[in-house]
Amino acid sequence: MLTLYNSLGKKLEPFQPVNKKYVTMFTCGPSVYQKSHIGNFRTFLFEDLLARYLEFSGYKVVRGMNFTDIEDKAIQEAERQQTTVRRITEKNIRVFLNEMDLFRMKPPEFLPRASECIHETAGIIQTLLKKQYAYRYRGNVYFDPLRFCGFGKLYGLDMSEWPAKKQRFHKDTYPGIRWNLGDFILWHGYKEGDRYSWDTQIGKGRPSWNVQDAGIVSKYFDETLSLYCGGIDNLFRHHDYSLAILESVRPYQMARFWLHCHHLYVNGQKMSKSRRNILYSDSLRKHGYSMSEIRFFLIYKHYRERLDYSDRGMKSAVERLRAFKAAVRKFGKIPPRKSSAGNQISRRLTKVFTEHMDNDLQVRHAFDGLHEIIVNTSLSDLNAGEASGAVKTLRKIDEVLQVIF
Repeated sequence: MLTLYNSLGKKLEPFQPVNKKYVTMFTCGPSVYQKSHIGNFRTFLFEDLLARYLEFSGYKVVRGMNFTDIEDKAIQEAERQQTTVRRITEKNIRVFLNEMDLFRMKPPEFLPRASECIHETAGIIQTLLKKQYAYRYRGNVYFDPLRFCGFGKLYGLDMSEWPAKKQRFHKDTYPGIRWNLGDFILWHGYKEGDRYSWDTQIGKGRPSWNVQDAGIVSKYFDETLSLYCGGIDNLFRHHDYSLAILESVRPYQMARFWLHCHHLYVNGQKMSKSRRNILYSDSLRKHGYSMSEIRFFLIYKHYRERLDYSDRGMKSAVERLRAFKAAVRKFGKIPPRKSSAGNQISRRLTKVFTEHMDNDLQVRHAFDGLHEIIVNTSLSDLNAGEASGAVKTLRKIDEVLQVIF
């Protein structure tokens, strides 16, 4: 049985979908005020791997992912470039979709822009105002976390540290991995000169970043999600905000499982513009690496462990993949025939892959197990049916990994 580490509860749990007919899954998409780097794609590839493995395991998956195309950062970037938010975000969305294709990522069933769900989001805020989870202040709308029983339960926030004096946080996002202990903004009310606003049932303005996911989820899913995924940085502020917002409106859980992918560092340091160490897939391709090799490097280490990029580490991972693929090609050179029902090597490949992937998606152990079987199998001991059966099994496995063929 597939077991996954649930951030809600902080433990490994047997996976059971909410709906027996299909798995509902929502994954936090990119903020498209800038181009996505390989650290962003590490999370997106982990989510793609998870969706693919669920399908490999026999589940039907219905997945949504959003584009954050309206937020403070996008507006600031548009002002800096002296252009429009739409021009910047649409360009970056096109680039992202192209990279998704190059990375062999399966497109989600729903891939909306936040700006396409403004009225759904405003409707949620309207309900929060009626239920007094939210309030108006100087034209904006804020959420009061003290009104929601169990606020911070996803992260494990110690609410005894909450300040007695009311504080309000007005920005969409704040730098650093820390908590803003106070009321957070839901709606930026229109101010004279604002270039980006919508007329809605709660007035003119725009939704904050932290309420957008709730608006999108409410538009496409009307039950508890089986899975909600994102980067580890979303455990600070963002996902607890989304959870509190939607569970204040709906009388049921937002999601049964919450999964978070850890950061990617570069030579031991966090990626940042100031360090000039942000890496993009096209820069790695210029060094001779294929997109499938970059994908392999990003998924090889367990998703809950921090991954550190270095030239040496990248080269080592790619060499391992290339050696494995060379060994697989030798299997394929034996003329194919109908595989026997009792193909022992195929059964071993499937067993080692599923055993490790069922254990919270242990890709490294799964791949290394496949590697050991293939590399240590003497071709002279195989008949053509066994060899072609092994290749057929690996092709099925590669529907998940997307790096072998």
